[in-house]
Amino acid sequence: MTIELSRQEVRRIWLKAQGFIGAPDRRGGVASMLRALGAVQLDTISVLARSHELVAYARLGSVSRDEIENAYWKRADAFEYWAHAACILPIEMWPYFEYRRRRSRERYSTNGYRAAAKEALVRLRAEGPLTATELGGAKRGGIWWDWSDTKSALEIMLAEGEVVCVERRGWRRVYDLAERAIPGEFLNQTPDDLACWAHLVGLAGKRLGVATRADLGDYFRLRAIDWPAALEGSGLVEVEVEGWRDRAWAHPDALGWLEEGIRGRHRTALLSPFDSLVWDRDRTMRVFDFHHRLEAYVPKPKRIHGYFAMPLLAKGKLVGRVDPSRRDGALVANRTTVEPRHVPDMAKALLEAASWVGADSVVVERLDPEDVRPELEARLKSS
Repeated sequence: MTIELSRQEVRRIWLKAQGFIGAPDRRGGVASMLRALGAVQLDTISVLARSHELVAYARLGSVSRDEIENAYWKRADAFEYWAHAACILPIEMWPYFEYRRRRSRERYSTNGYRAAAKEALVRLRAEGPLTATELGGAKRGGIWWDWSDTKSALEIMLAEGEVVCVERRGWRRVYDLAERAIPGEFLNQTPDDLACWAHLVGLAGKRLGVATRADLGDYFRLRAIDWPAALEGSGLVEVEVEGWRDRAWAHPDALGWLEEGIRGRHRTALLSPFDSLVWDRDRTMRVFDFHHRLEAYVPKPKRIHGYFAMPLLAKGKLVGRVDPSRRDGALVANRTTVEPRHVPDMAKALLEAASWVGADSVVVERLDPEDVRPELEARLKSS
């Protein structure tokens, strides 16, 4: 008999799986949060903070940015690789991206960068972790992807698993030898492709709670032609979800949470657009009835909600958004949209974010609906 789930149950499971219901694990901190999510996406955009910092803040509150960076880069229990996009991943996940490294080795088996790669490896072995600039230059002199031979060789070796990014320094990757950076217990595991896919699909199912086939594939960006056979070995249970046209699967832990009752305090927070709760726009709409898109690459006159609009999560729902920036010591809400009954939640989220980034006040510019401005500004001033 197929298990039937309501949309509300799926939403609560999703929030629980993503760390937004219940008290945060402050003892485990950022490292524990990373293991719970399985992946934290990186991005070059920095508004209030970098996206990977915002992900930790949304779940853990005012954890220091130094603590976040140390957990990702300094403790040697995480690594950077291509997953959903460029992501920070728990170190124990290294073996399960072997399928992707194998594919990269096949793809780049003959290329023109072997001389540059050999030279870079000699220097890394002798001198320790270095940036592409320190190894001879990252660019030829152009912009964006006009990489030097050295940088191209390093990125190929990163994809193949010969080198690892062990740190971001001024947002530049710092490369080291995989044999030195990855513990042997993980480095020496080489599961076959099917084992990799089954593990990653199972992990995605756990991080999503309940998911369609498309959701499962998107979490770690698995190719549609590769992994469906891995569903059988993933441990997921087929379910039906109210209002969903597509088949869905649930992780056994998620079904256990429902039996026990999902309880705990809901987080109120502004989310990075690259947060794993909202990075899949189709799923965000299906689970939260909330349409959201990143408009950073949309021409300014065509933007609706702003350059880096951050959804507001409150009481288990997405109820507004803010496009923030910093100016003269203030957090500026350039464009703000909020459901009127959630004005107190918006005020709380803005004040907490301002405190976290060291802003001494909050300035609200464009607001929709405008008639909630007196209440919002009164709450911002009274705290």
